Amino acid sequence: MQTPNSLWPNSLRRIAFALLAGTATPVLAQSLPGQAQPDIVVTGGGIDEVDPRSDAIAILERDRLTRTASNRLEDALADVAGLQSFRRADSRSANPTSQGITLRGIGGNASSRALLILDGVPQADPFAGWVAFPAYAPARLGRVRVQRGGGSALWGSGALSGVIEMTSATPDQLSPLTADIFYGERNSVDAQGSASLVRDSGFASFTAGYARGDGFVPIIAQDRGAVDRAAPYEQFNASARTVFAIAADTELQATVQGFTDRRERGQAFTGIESDGADASVRLVGRGRWGWSALGYVQTRRFASSFAAIAADRSTATQTLNQYNTPATGLGARFEIAPPLGEALSVRLGSDVRETSGETRELFTYVAANPTRRRVAGGTTRTLGGFVDLKATLGDLRIDANGRLDGWWIEDGRLFEATLATGATLTDTRFADRSGTQPTGRFGLAYAAADPLTLRAAVYRGWRLPTPNELYRPFRAGADATAANAELTPETLEGIEAGVDFAFDDRFTLAATLFANRLNDAIANVTVARGPGTFPGVGFVSAAGFYRRRDNLESIESRGVEIDGRARLGAFTLGLSYAYADATVTAGPLAPALDGLRPAQVPAHQAAGTIGWARNDFLASAALRYVSEQFEDDQNSRSLGDALTLDAVLAVPVAQGLAIEGRAENLFDARVETGFNGTALERARPRQLWIGIRAAID
Repeated sequence: MQTPNSLWPNSLRRIAFALLAGTATPVLAQSLPGQAQPDIVVTGGGIDEVDPRSDAIAILERDRLTRTASNRLEDALADVAGLQSFRRADSRSANPTSQGITLRGIGGNASSRALLILDGVPQADPFAGWVAFPAYAPARLGRVRVQRGGGSALWGSGALSGVIEMTSATPDQLSPLTADIFYGERNSVDAQGSASLVRDSGFASFTAGYARGDGFVPIIAQDRGAVDRAAPYEQFNASARTVFAIAADTELQATVQGFTDRRERGQAFTGIESDGADASVRLVGRGRWGWSALGYVQTRRFASSFAAIAADRSTATQTLNQYNTPATGLGARFEIAPPLGEALSVRLGSDVRETSGETRELFTYVAANPTRRRVAGGTTRTLGGFVDLKATLGDLRIDANGRLDGWWIEDGRLFEATLATGATLTDTRFADRSGTQPTGRFGLAYAAADPLTLRAAVYRGWRLPTPNELYRPFRAGADATAANAELTPETLEGIEAGVDFAFDDRFTLAATLFANRLNDAIANVTVARGPGTFPGVGFVSAAGFYRRRDNLESIESRGVEIDGRARLGAFTLGLSYAYADATVTAGPLAPALDGLRPAQVPAHQAAGTIGWARNDFLASAALRYVSEQFEDDQNSRSLGDALTLDAVLAVPVAQGLAIEGRAENLFDARVETGFNGTALERARPRQLWIGIRAAID
């Protein structure tokens, strides 16, 4: 496995440090002794707005983001019940293609059905829609706001089941220097560090994280064979951000970030490589007319190899080498908030996003050598405009927004050739397609009494298929899934009603009932079982299934969400519970699926946290439960329920220095995550850590 320094592009490192140094200079220059100090307050946020009261919203504050047992973003997000990746494994052992995120039990695949954004920039992989969790050091984040429910006209395509809005740390949350390093079981290392420079008229920050481990054996002990081994990982991320005032009421925000990720799935020929580099620039006006202008670019590279495992797990044979999947995302956004008074606010805006990429593969292996080459990819584009209205009429709050998007699917292609002769086997150019999609949400909130608010909302959202779903086949263990260039956009219609109790910041409780219908749901539909050679994927062994992406008629999900928070002196308590009764209607495509549950969707999820902090001493515990779920669309293979306990204990030893112990899955509960052939895979075994945290204030 290569070291992170060898993987981290020199050009990206130069850009990051140049940005940090170059933009820090004017910040310092505006704060020199003897100079007039401008009356400027820089926040680093977007247009100021009041959170709508008709939404089902969960908030993760910075102290929780940076104090989980794993010190990873996905661990903190697990505090919000109902927010899940497609599979239960985290980003140390999962295939990245299984880490699309969703909410409210509407199912998923590699592509996310909830939209993840950071400082206004979409974060999902531009080609495939999954989330590269190793890209984020929690120390760089100030808050995460989870809006459950679709129809957010502010964001358009992708915000089907909700929006996870991450914001970077603000000046009051930053320390000049922080560092922490932990050592854990299986020769694991986890380290993060940050540096920041804060002045009245701006700030600059740099954050980096590194993690590695020898890994655990994903296959459970009784199902292992000679091919099964530990799954190591090595990951690195870095980000540089600067925010400074360029006028009394205008600030410039610039960010560059990048990551490298190397994993193996626990057998030969299952190595994974993923790299990314992003940059964004945003201007924010905070005068009488609020406004924001944003531009960003994302670049990604993904490579993965796949193996067929013998029935007795004695041998592994390479079946596919997806040696490169380059992808690019480009986008721009402009919005404006005219001054209309305290009782009425309006935001108007427009945005454009383009994603493109292709998969480059070697396949059809004979005598351990590939015999064919495949290139498949294309481009998608959206262009939309939106209006967001909030009005207060006494005790009644109205939240209404609407949006219209145009979409384009273009330049789709599939090329296959023999390696020996170069002869073309397939050279298909798929027809360009386009259309429009409306998005809307209407919500009401009524303050019935001082602690009590009643709310209700209806909404419609949509999602455009990714180039990955349209053109790229993939493998998970022995199973293979073909792409489908004729997929149509998904649309979601939903309704919800809820009640909120709030007693200052000491106690909050929210409960929401919801009903969603996802139309034209994109799913991996089982077509046949191996052995055999199938279109789009090649050979599938007897241990695997051949599947194809298709639009099912619908997925319906009804359920309830409950969230509570309490602060009792030095103690903080949290509770989150989600129930989703989800069923598939496949229609004539696959009538045998009618009435079944979507794959990888549990009925019950719950998370409970308790924390205690006093005089820099800290102790916390997180108890999480996920009920049984089906691994496949036919509901023929189930994954058992799991109850896990995480714990953190920090003891100060000097000013700004603490020793900390962490325990993930303390009692080593078995968290089943999928099948590799007939063998069962697990995730997140017990992991114990010891380390130090240091901060200079």
